[in-house]
Amino acid sequence: MATEAEVGDEVPAKKGINKLFIIIGAAVVVVLLAGAGLFFFMSSGSSAPAAEAKAEAGEGAAGEYGAGAADTFIFNLEPMMVNLQSVDGVQNYMKLTVALEVADEEMMTEIQPRLAKVVDAFQVYMRELRKSDLEGSAGVYRVKEELLRRVNLAVYPARIESVLFKEILVQ
Repeated sequence: MATEAEVGDEVPAKKGINKLFIIIGAAVVVVLLAGAGLFFFMSSGSSAPAAEAKAEAGEGAAGEYGAGAADTFIFNLEPMMVNLQSVDGVQNYMKLTVALEVADEEMMTEIQPRLAKVVDAFQVYMRELRKSDLEGSAGVYRVKEELLRRVNLAVYPARIESVLFKEILVQ
C-alpha cells in the first residue's frame, strides 16, 4: 500500500512542475516582448541633437517666416475678408487667415514677388463662394484644395506644399 501512495504523490508533482515551467516561460516571453516594444518605441524617436539643430534653423527665419514641419517653412499671408454670394440678398462675410507651406527658403523668396497674384487668385475664387459651400469639413477641404491649385498656378515655377487655414470665420 505504501508503494501505491508514493506513486500517487509523484504524478501530481510532475504536473505541477510542468505548469510551473509553462507559467515561467510565458512570463519570460511577455517580458521580452515588452522590452522589444520599448526598444523600438525609444529608437524610433528623433535624437535630441537633431531636434535642437532643426529648432535653431527655424529660429533663423525672420519676419513673417516661421519653421514648419521637419523640412518645410511657413509663409503667413495677411488676413482676408470677402463678401460671399447669396441667393436671398442677405450679406454674408468670410474672414480667412491663410499660411502657405513651402519646401525651403528659396521658395519663399520666389513667392514674395508673386504675392499679389496669389492674393488675387484667392480673392477671385472666394468671392464666388456661397455660405453653403463652406458647410462641413468636406466643404472646407474642397476650398483648401482649390486654393492650393490656384496658388500653384500663380507661382508656377515655385511650388506650394500645402495651404493651411489659421482662421475661418463666416458670418
